[in-house]
Amino acid sequence: MNDREQYTPGPASGARIEKDGEKWTLVLVRDLRHSPEKVWQAITEPQHLREWAPFDADASLATAGSAVKLTTVGAPKPMVAETKITRAEAPRLLEYSWGGQDLRWQLDAAGGGTRLTLWHNIDRRFISWGAAGWHLCFDVLDRFLDNHPLGRIVGPEAMKLEGWQRLTAEYAKQFGLESAGPSPMAPKP
Repeated sequence: MNDREQYTPGPASGARIEKDGEKWTLVLVRDLRHSPEKVWQAITEPQHLREWAPFDADASLATAGSAVKLTTVGAPKPMVAETKITRAEAPRLLEYSWGGQDLRWQLDAAGGGTRLTLWHNIDRRFISWGAAGWHLCFDVLDRFLDNHPLGRIVGPEAMKLEGWQRLTAEYAKQFGLESAGPSPMAPKP
C-alpha cells in the first residue's frame, strides 16, 4: 500500500469565516515545517503548483503586475481564468484573483517554519466544500515540501476520498452552517 492509499485527512481545523454582509471570506491557517522562501516557491512557481494546487498556472505568480492564466484541475469542465498578480512581496505576501474570487496568501516565519494563511472569498453556499478542498491541498503541499509527494487531490477525486464527507460536515458545523451545501462540481440544473 502506498502513501496515497493510506492517506486520510485529519479533523477540520485552522479555518474560520470572515463575513462582510453578503461577502464571505474563508480564512485557513496551516503551520508548515519549511522556510517562507521554500513555501513561497511552492505557492508561486508553476512546476510546484502542479504538485498540490487546484489549478495550473502558465507562468510564475511571483511578480506583481504580471498576467497569468490559471486553469482549474479536476473540474467537469476546465475553467481558464486570466489573472493579474496584484501584490507579490516575496516571501511573505501574494494576492490575485481566481475565477472572480480574491485570494491572499500570507507567509510568516514561525517556530523555524512558516505559518501560511490563506484568505479566499468564496460563495457561502460552497464555503465548507472550499475549506475541505483547501484542507486537502494543504495536506498535499505539506507532504510535497517534505519530499513525500502524494500527488494532487482535487475535484471529483477529492470527493471520492475516504474522509471527504466527514471533513465537509465538520467544517459546516464549525462555521455554524446547517449542511455542507451542494457540490460545486455537480452539473448545474
